[in-house]
Amino acid sequence: MKKIVLKIGGMTCSACSSGLEKYLKKQKNIEDAEVNLVLSTATITYENLSKKQLASFIEQSGFECLGEFKDIGEEQIQKQEKKHLIFFGIFLIFLMYISMGHMLHLPMVPFLNTDHPKILSTFLLLATAVFLFYGRDIIKNGIRNLFHRIPNMDTLVTFSVLFSFFYSFYHYLQILSGNFSFLHSLYFESTCMVIYFIKLGRTIEFVSKEKTKSAMKSLVQITPKNAIRKRNGQEEIVTLDEISKGDLLMIKPGDKIAVDGTVISGKTYLDESFITGESAPVLKEKGSKVLAGSLNYDGYLEYQAEKIGKDSTISEIIKLVIEATNKKSKIQKLADKISGLFVPTILVLAVLTFLIQWGFGVPFSKAFLHFITILVVACPCALGLAVPLVVVVMNGVCMKKGLLVKDSVSFEKARKIDTIVFDKTGTLTYGKLHIYKIFNFSSYCEKELLNIVANIEEKSSHPIRTAFQKEKTLKVVDFRSLDGMGVSAKIKDHTYFLGNEKLLSKLNIKNMKKEEASFLEDSGCTMIYVVENDQIIGLIGVRDTARKEIKAVIKQLQDQKIEVVMLTGDQEKAANLVAKELGIQAVIANVVPKEKEAYIKDLISNGKQVMMVGDGINDAPSLTSATIGVSIHEGTDIAMDAADVVLMNNRFENLFDFFQISHRFYKAICENLFWAFFYNFCMIPIAMGLFEQFGISMTPMIGSVAMTFSSLTVVFNSLRFGRMKV
Repeated sequence: MKKIVLKIGGMTCSACSSGLEKYLKKQKNIEDAEVNLVLSTATITYENLSKKQLASFIEQSGFECLGEFKDIGEEQIQKQEKKHLIFFGIFLIFLMYISMGHMLHLPMVPFLNTDHPKILSTFLLLATAVFLFYGRDIIKNGIRNLFHRIPNMDTLVTFSVLFSFFYSFYHYLQILSGNFSFLHSLYFESTCMVIYFIKLGRTIEFVSKEKTKSAMKSLVQITPKNAIRKRNGQEEIVTLDEISKGDLLMIKPGDKIAVDGTVISGKTYLDESFITGESAPVLKEKGSKVLAGSLNYDGYLEYQAEKIGKDSTISEIIKLVIEATNKKSKIQKLADKISGLFVPTILVLAVLTFLIQWGFGVPFSKAFLHFITILVVACPCALGLAVPLVVVVMNGVCMKKGLLVKDSVSFEKARKIDTIVFDKTGTLTYGKLHIYKIFNFSSYCEKELLNIVANIEEKSSHPIRTAFQKEKTLKVVDFRSLDGMGVSAKIKDHTYFLGNEKLLSKLNIKNMKKEEASFLEDSGCTMIYVVENDQIIGLIGVRDTARKEIKAVIKQLQDQKIEVVMLTGDQEKAANLVAKELGIQAVIANVVPKEKEAYIKDLISNGKQVMMVGDGINDAPSLTSATIGVSIHEGTDIAMDAADVVLMNNRFENLFDFFQISHRFYKAICENLFWAFFYNFCMIPIAMGLFEQFGISMTPMIGSVAMTFSSLTVVFNSLRFGRMKV
């Protein structure tokens, strides 16, 4: 199966997106299709089809295929469109003045007034023809979608403006024949107003929707356009397209990393906050990985290009975010289902209202006006935007906090989580040996002692060497590995031995440090005796230590009545030591990956909503089986692929941000759906004329304004949640 994301043109409301999605799913060799109204994309899973055939399916359904989706770049409204809005806005004010000015006793325009009905009506007809030409894209789209049996918002607008125009045109012919009483039954200006306000509303909506994508667009814009490549000792400025894998690139103070890579030489601090959400600068030196878009503070680096273009971390994140916004929660599926039925229902309702009212003696003109107003005022846009806009906004909030949410359904699930299962090694702990405790029996300061050990261990191949970082280089000679016991070496005519208790026996040194050794053993440490010239000068305990912030996170989770479980393949003693240190009561140790997965499934079958947090290959089945799988960014690629959420900055306190965002997500959707339903619930009965006896009525032009504001209410409410601080 292949997957492709295509850019779609011509979608204006949820009826479009849901209709296109249904149409694509019916096509042979298309396994699945997900259409995103906010981003105007279609993600299609298919086989045995060409891109040309996929584009053909989209065009057959009444929409435009604008090619393969590249990125979430800024989509600018053409200056010409802005000029049109200004021109037609001024023109519309003039039309309203000559049509309604006499009602307000305003000065009349010569010849364009009720004293010259033929001239006035002819001018209004010509003006309406100009507006119909201006709104030809709406009319064309509305008719096309009707023929393709995917009626949308444009279909409703098209019916309303065309019926209004032809009804007014009939009255215009009556005026030309001398029946001037029909002058007050013209709705030419209403037709113009409906078209203008639809255009204006969509422009405002477009600008507002672009703001919801600001966080994603900032990722696209974060990478530089050029880089400095070093080849044969010469520096040259190249574009990103000219960079190949393996190229040697360099970065100077104030510049940005061009592509993902590995540092070959140099040392500096980089700002990676755009990916991790962590504002603190990160030290980069030989062997360090660098991410495209990272800002260099003040140092110099040379790095080798590794991941370019679509393979870069940023491109992967953008791809994952697009896929996340396509995934639909239960509440969104329900909203889409209602939206798909909305337009046909409104068309039937408008026709029935007209026929019933006319049949019961309501004047034709009045019943027809109600018919037109219902078509104009009904708004599937607000309903269709209610959920996807919130998904895009909340994804942006998560990205700023260093949370990569790959499945938007996770937002809906997170607020119900009652159990969190943590892997131990690499998740609750760093997964690497660290110095736990140092007993210094020498005349050296602790820093000097550790530097001696680090310089000797650097020569070793034992994993224990990773626990030590040298401060400065010392000359180490006569290095020897003592199998099963440790190592030895000379520094400045001093002979040093580093090893376990067997080494002391080999050297015939009596161990006078058994109390300290017992403490380290009870703490689960691997011990290193440091011997200088037959004297024990130090005892160092190394172990995989718990992450600094994790104890406070677990305490806070438990305070919120969330059950915390440690699930590990490690030995029971080592697991219990870490669990006791962190305050975890439930410990499941000595389990293989299949048993981990079975344990998660068992919790879920017992009604638990489980979040699994892990980092390794053996965690992948459990992450997939959990209600929500969470991986840290330091984890393996397989674990991150299996997870629904990735902690890009490895900060576990961001889980609380995720929970808070999920509650905000649900609240925002509920509010948006309320306003969408409430608007239609209130406006449609008024448009039907049911409240005229109470002095409450509506015209098509007022309906077009109300319809525009309904969509904007949903957009601005979604943006409001995006601005709230987490």
